[in-house]
Order: sequence, then C-alpha cells, then structure tokens
Amino acid sequence: MNRPVRRGAALAASAAALAAGLAACSLSGGTTAATGGTVILVTHDSFALSDGLLESFTEQTGYAVKLVAPGDGGALVNQLILTKDSPLGDAVYGIDNTFSSRAVDEGVLAAYTSPDAVAGMDTADGHLTAIDQGDVCLNVDHQWFAANGVAEPTTFEELVDPAYEDLLVVTNPATSSPGLAFLLATIGHFGETGWQEYWRGLLRNGLLITEGWSDAYYVDFSGSEGAGPRPIVLSYSSSPAAEVGDDGVARTGNVEATCVRQVEYAGVLAGAANPEGAKALVDFLLSDAVQADIPGSMYMYPVTDVDLPAAWVEHAPLAADPITLDPAAIAANRTAWLEEWAALLG
Repeated sequence: MNRPVRRGAALAASAAALAAGLAACSLSGGTTAATGGTVILVTHDSFALSDGLLESFTEQTGYAVKLVAPGDGGALVNQLILTKDSPLGDAVYGIDNTFSSRAVDEGVLAAYTSPDAVAGMDTADGHLTAIDQGDVCLNVDHQWFAANGVAEPTTFEELVDPAYEDLLVVTNPATSSPGLAFLLATIGHFGETGWQEYWRGLLRNGLLITEGWSDAYYVDFSGSEGAGPRPIVLSYSSSPAAEVGDDGVARTGNVEATCVRQVEYAGVLAGAANPEGAKALVDFLLSDAVQADIPGSMYMYPVTDVDLPAAWVEHAPLAADPITLDPAAIAANRTAWLEEWAALLG
C-alpha cells in the first residue's frame, strides 16, 4: 500500500483532543506557551503522526491539539475559504503548492513563517512554511504488465495508445490535490495549447477519473491491496516503497517522466482564536522528530536534512527532473484551466 495513513484510510473528520496541557516551555527557534489551552489544527483527511509526537508537543508547550479534517487537499482549501469568517481552527497543515496562492489570495491565512523554515522554500509571501515534499507521478504495477506481456509505459504520449486502453485511473483535479498536480503536469509537458487534446485522447482511451486518491489507489489500482483492474494509477513517487515484498522487490514503480513536484505547507489561519499556539505548532512540524517521522507516517519526504528509510533510497527517490510550473502562472490560470478541463468531460 501507499502512504498508509496519509492517503490511505482516512483520518476521522474530527479527532478527539489529545493530551491535556502541561507546563509550558519554548520550542527551538519557536514560540512559547504561557497559559496552555488547545490548538485546533485543520488538515487534509489523511494527516497522521506516530503515537506520542503530538503529546510531546503538548509536554513542550502546554498546548493540547485537536485535529479537524474536512477533506482532501483541494477540499481543505475550499472549506477554509467558505469558513474564513468563522475559522475551523487555529493552524492548517496540508495546503500544497497548487492551492497555496489561492489560500493567500482569499485571505484565509495570517502572515507567519516559522523562523526555522528551510531556506529557498517558497513561503507564499510570508504566509506559509514548507513541511514536506514529494512527487505526484503515475505508478505502474510491474506484476500486471509482466503477466500480460504488455510493455510498461514510460511517457505521457504512450498512454493514448490503444495498447493502454482502460488501464489508467487518475483523480479529479477539482477535488484532489494530486489530481490537480497531474493536470498541471500535462499542461507543463504539452503546453497551454496542447494539453486539452491530450486529455481528449486519454478519455477516448478509457481513462477512469475518481474523486479522491483512496478510491483510485485502493479500489481501482491492481498493484495495491485492493487488487483492482487498472495497472496504472496516479499516485506518489513514494508509493513503490510501500509495495516492497518480503523478497525485497518493489511490486510497483514510477513513470518518472510524469512526475511533478508537490510541496505541502503549514500556516496560521486568519482570525485564529489561538494564534500563538498555532505558531508554536507550525514550528513543531519542522522539528527533527516530526521531520524524521514524515516518511513512515505520511509517506512524504521531509524538507529538512534527516535520514530517509533505506527502502525509500532504493525504491522511491524523488524525481531527478520533475515537471514544475511557475506558481504565478498557476495562480493566474488555475480557474480557467479547471473550467477547460471540466468542459472536456461534458
């Protein structure tokens, strides 16, 4: 399976408040809790850290943590916008680089970047702090292709060939952050005048579109525990590391030419009831303990210099040359691109 918690079984929409506040003390480079209380962290629906980490934040700062998860990455931003006059919480984690400019433009974020933020990572004009990163890529089921005598695809272009009819499942870019990342990858690869025809070709070739990652990966993809019918799925470059068998062989692999870089951020919500607690929590997500936990708990890559699991180094490296788009171009064109994409389906 892939990202077993992060994009697998969904976290409950509202997790119970964690350990009660203890004596306050400061985080390295961060803020100090004077009176404790509760910090509400709004996340995408698969946020998870290993047992004890959020409790350790409470022990360090005096702030207990409550989690609220309104949906996938795209749904998360939509809900933050709809509720900005009455914020769902204090801090947010899970806004990615495809939605970050929209969150800033809509005024849902307060100006705050952690003093421990990694140099060179985008901060959305001082409103966000990069927490993890990864590549959204097409994944293939090696065993399916070997068993059926079909060559694995290595390019975007091959996927419109009849040899790959009814083999691909992706997610809706209007409701799924990896889906939007894939749409942007096709725009980056084919250009603003070529991507529409490419999607028409995919649709003619039996493309399946689902609303969220979990259904695509665990229901429709043949390479996951769900053993679905389709051997090509939109997922993450980290996914193959979770599909390594007892023999040390990865069942799945990435189509590296399709990889597009995704960065996830944390920030403080405008109008937060507990902004100081929110700042402390954003700082905590950059701590060594959390960064080292991210691969195993959320199947993303840390942004700081901590060691990666051996299976990741061997089976799930970040793409050497991922597709990237100018954030300003995304901000200026996202709505129009999504409308054009929706029109293709009609």
